[in-house]
Amino acid sequence: MNTDTPVSNVVLVTVDSLRADAIGAYDRSRHTPVMDDLADRGTVFERAFATGNWTPFSFPSMLASRPVFADSGEIGVENVPTLARTVSDSGVATGGFNAANGFLTSHWGYDDGFDEFEPFVASVGSSIYSRYLATHPTIEAWLQLAASPVRRIRSRLAGNTDDRPFLDTSRMFDVEHAATEFLEEADGPFFLWVHYMDTHTPYVPAPRYIREVSDGILGTHRMLHAHTRTGLGWEVDERTLNELRTLYQAAARQVDASIGRLLDELAANGLDDETAVVLAGDHGEEFQEHGHLAHYPKLYDELINVPFVVDVPGAEGRRVEQQVGLDAIPPTVTDLLGIDAPGEWTGDSLASTVLDGDEPADEPVVSVTVRGDDVTAQPIPRSLDDGDLLVSVRDRDWTYIRNVDTETEEVYYRPDDPTQQDDRSDEAEGDARAVVERFRPIVDAHAELLRERGDAAATAGDVDEDLGARLEALGYR
Repeated sequence: MNTDTPVSNVVLVTVDSLRADAIGAYDRSRHTPVMDDLADRGTVFERAFATGNWTPFSFPSMLASRPVFADSGEIGVENVPTLARTVSDSGVATGGFNAANGFLTSHWGYDDGFDEFEPFVASVGSSIYSRYLATHPTIEAWLQLAASPVRRIRSRLAGNTDDRPFLDTSRMFDVEHAATEFLEEADGPFFLWVHYMDTHTPYVPAPRYIREVSDGILGTHRMLHAHTRTGLGWEVDERTLNELRTLYQAAARQVDASIGRLLDELAANGLDDETAVVLAGDHGEEFQEHGHLAHYPKLYDELINVPFVVDVPGAEGRRVEQQVGLDAIPPTVTDLLGIDAPGEWTGDSLASTVLDGDEPADEPVVSVTVRGDDVTAQPIPRSLDDGDLLVSVRDRDWTYIRNVDTETEEVYYRPDDPTQQDDRSDEAEGDARAVVERFRPIVDAHAELLRERGDAAATAGDVDEDLGARLEALGYR
């Protein structure tokens, strides 16, 4: 590895529900200038895959380099060395700030190793009004859009910039403020993790960002139409779907601007030349590619293919074609900081790829989800007993998906079928059959590992009232 690139600090930025094609580094039609500049400077992993379709199935790999269910049969990281614990034990200061995703809290062990940790779940508030908004986020969307003209006028009359005259429905500013304070107080090597929720449903971006990604100021209030129809459970027609996509892209741009302010803060504190920045989505988002919205339990690319960018000061920009999993994040971070990775971690470091251009190992990436009888039912997932276990395996070109319990399978060749609509699993011979024979043993072995742990796991305890409110606000019952 090249040791000429000094890295004292790492900032890990994760964005909930951010699919790869939501940013310009993967789709040039998108408007995300900050993340695109980061990608131009850094290493872009073109085929980066999440290990699950939603946060609790993906984050054990992202912050502990372990598959979900593999150690306790539950969804947290309580029984393995986390990334934060590993770097903290080596003398690195740690801060973790999560924009109120209830799955990323101390309840499931995500505070382990952080000197400063704040999930902002308690910011729901105790009043009846606050709790109502927390569990009815679409109402927050209506308030955001309806009140925006008045808030803009007040901001301008007060002489403020136009950066913050909107409701912090996603808790973005809570996270940004906490991260800024952490950077201002940093006096030695540090690891900082920030997690944004803006691109998670119900997509409530500030109107200024809706205007940036759409066709003028009138488009802002037309967005009320999408929230009304989805909030009332009406059929999503093409107009509504396009509006939802616009809101989603505006939310991505809102995150983009916040990341820009954090990068500015790094520079203002003289830290940018010695700080690596890692950017990743924890999973993607569906816009009816397979019949639904959001991120119901499926394993197609709109939910599994995510952005993954690593920018190290002084390293050349490059794009990597080989497939990689997000379990590479923890060992890559420790490698950049010169810290040994725990033997329990499953991912391989990509530091030599980022610094020297070494090709990553050509290993398939495994992802999982658990699906009940109704695909749109989203109980809080705590064990494999919540439904059938689905496991997917991906290499550079092929996707194999198997329902382990029903023994049904799907095979897709992504170069010719990027949205995975043409299932080739019924082919008796040829490339598709070879993929089945090559990947089915990988699925069976992974399922056996998870089942073995799941059968021995204790039942998870109940969540507290605040945490339950935040999970319900995210759409999980």
